[in-house]
Amino acid sequence: MSFPKMARFRQSFAADTVSDVQAAVVSQLRACDMAGRIKPGQRIAVTGGSRGIANISAITRIVVDAVRAAGGVPFVMPAMGSHGGATAQGQKEVLASYGLGELEMGCPVEATMEVVELGQLQDGTPIVVNRLAHEADGVVVINRVKPHTSFRGSHESGVVKMLTIGLGCHRGATMAHAQGAQGLARLIPALGEALLARLNVVGGIALVENAYDRTASVTALRPEEILSKEPQLLAEARVNMPRILAHNIDLLIVDEMGKNISGTGMDTNVIGRMMLPGVKEPDEPGVARIFVRRLSDTTHGNANGVGLSDVITKQLFDSIDFEATYANAFTSTFLNRAYIPIIKADDREAIASMFEVLRIDDGATARVARIINTIDVEHIQLSESLARTSDHPDLTQVGEFGDMCFDADGALV
Repeated sequence: MSFPKMARFRQSFAADTVSDVQAAVVSQLRACDMAGRIKPGQRIAVTGGSRGIANISAITRIVVDAVRAAGGVPFVMPAMGSHGGATAQGQKEVLASYGLGELEMGCPVEATMEVVELGQLQDGTPIVVNRLAHEADGVVVINRVKPHTSFRGSHESGVVKMLTIGLGCHRGATMAHAQGAQGLARLIPALGEALLARLNVVGGIALVENAYDRTASVTALRPEEILSKEPQLLAEARVNMPRILAHNIDLLIVDEMGKNISGTGMDTNVIGRMMLPGVKEPDEPGVARIFVRRLSDTTHGNANGVGLSDVITKQLFDSIDFEATYANAFTSTFLNRAYIPIIKADDREAIASMFEVLRIDDGATARVARIINTIDVEHIQLSESLARTSDHPDLTQVGEFGDMCFDADGALV
């Protein structure tokens, strides 16, 4: 089997970046008058939970300090649904891995998986919230706003989702996901409105990032602004998101996937695969087959999303923690995303097997792209045939074409 020659390219994206993130957070908190909604001695919960947010430790610490300066008594709590093995200790450990431990935050970190039911929506859906958030005198919700990996709606990933799914713990997350992708699109704003009416949310911090995984904007939201302003921020995030600029790809090689990269291991918006009933598949970039080489170290064996690929290596398979993966899949109810794809001994065999499936007799002509992961797509490798038809103005060749090389173990160099 022959293999294509590959060259390195650079993808350029809009690079709006907040020059001083900490100053921006301070300014926004002052502008929305969060301090004016905190009374002396009140216990204020500050949420944490979404993975991979740029500057999240520093941003959360500023909010904690602002609560304390306003006379409140801050504590940090997880708002991550069923992540961390759906245990309080597991979620505290996840927070610590994000730099949200007690030492970094200068305040207690408290966790529980207990929820309180505050009523029901008109359709009978229970309105549940983490007991700690319910017992607190106020809550500050912090999250990044971005397109969701499983559905399209007015509110996708963001402050409202953190409030509803994140603070819903295992029960709330499972209940919301049980109604499928379209159910999430409906339930997140509906539950958000119900919780904002029943819970003392003193403010929201909405973060938007650019395609380089850097903070592009910081917006502090008053409680009454959270539902109305988040869709505007979602539109901003959609424009800023990373993407693959080459289209009509025979084989996409992804060096690593993991929960630290995306909730689905790989961002479905980047690879162009949803694989969910009733959800339209993205038109771009148009990928026939996907090969994933390994799990990231910091995913701790959670391979949720591995089913989005067509072939993996035995090395990846051997590193899967099935208990963690299946817990995640059962909560989301999107079981097919945890299905195990074809397993091959090494990279060479995996790539050759996909060329065979694609009926590509001469691998040298294959339209192949290779990325590190779906966050880091600034640098990409393209094969000669793919590069010839990829004339996007923001795609620049930065290396010469060379053979696709493998080491003695069959691993890509």
